Amino acid sequence: MHPYLLNPVAFQLGPITVNWYGIILACGALVGLLLAIREGRRFNIPSVFFMDLLLIGAPSAIIGARIYYVIFEWEHYRDNVIDVIKIWEGGIAIHGALIGAVIAGFIYCRRKGYGFWRIADIAAPSLIIGQMIGRWGNFMNQEAHGGPVDEAFLRETLHIPNFIVDHMYIQGVYYHPTFLYESIWNLAGFLVLLLLRRAPFLRAGELFFSYLIWYSFGRFFIEGLRTDSLAFDGPAGLESFMHALWAPMTLIFGDAGELTGGNIRTAQFISLLLIVLSGLLIVLRRVTGMAHEKYKDPIRPEGAIDK
Repeated sequence: MHPYLLNPVAFQLGPITVNWYGIILACGALVGLLLAIREGRRFNIPSVFFMDLLLIGAPSAIIGARIYYVIFEWEHYRDNVIDVIKIWEGGIAIHGALIGAVIAGFIYCRRKGYGFWRIADIAAPSLIIGQMIGRWGNFMNQEAHGGPVDEAFLRETLHIPNFIVDHMYIQGVYYHPTFLYESIWNLAGFLVLLLLRRAPFLRAGELFFSYLIWYSFGRFFIEGLRTDSLAFDGPAGLESFMHALWAPMTLIFGDAGELTGGNIRTAQFISLLLIVLSGLLIVLRRVTGMAHEKYKDPIRPEGAIDK
């Protein structure tokens, strides 16, 4: 065993195994909840609203993450349908989680009478800080890493801490700690969102769109290093376009991670779509007058379904 290899199991409770992955995800959710509650107080939104939102959004995110993964890996599951529910064996995707959480959040906000974009703005910093923390669960499991890399590049070029480099030594090979790259990117995005939400020009929904743009931009480039990407077969022109966009990364990080099962990385394609759609929605909502509320304006529940 490598001298600094960390145990992914936190502790045992009889037959129940508690992994660090779950603990870390729970910590990310808790930090995000506390941040949302604190910001919500500025708008007189009760804490219980965000607590309930988390209780509804978290399982919806997990379901969405699993469905998304199964759709793109259907060739594996079509003859083993029972495996679809075996989420404990791995197989979730963050974009699916985001879709599930957004759908649940939209329905919940409608029921409580709050405008979805106003709540999405408050939740945006919570989402990205939760993702930042959650990526360390991948670190503990030695998963979601990039392709092979020289030890010297990690220690001497990037000056990555020894405990991370050592844990990225898997079966005799060092790998890119893409979890770390994304975690740092998300931390920077969190700080940007905190600054941006105090800007007087910010309109309702635009902080959430900014979150999508920031996260997607980083995810596009980091995803190219990974070796476990979901992929699909796309036209050669799209493949060349994606490769051309990612090419600058080779100047720093070298070759892209090995890709199997298709020629287009799904996460990269979705990231580009989110960047374009978010930018268009910001412009269209301003031009059409739909974004008339500013972030700092009061939030008042209206038309709650269950009132």
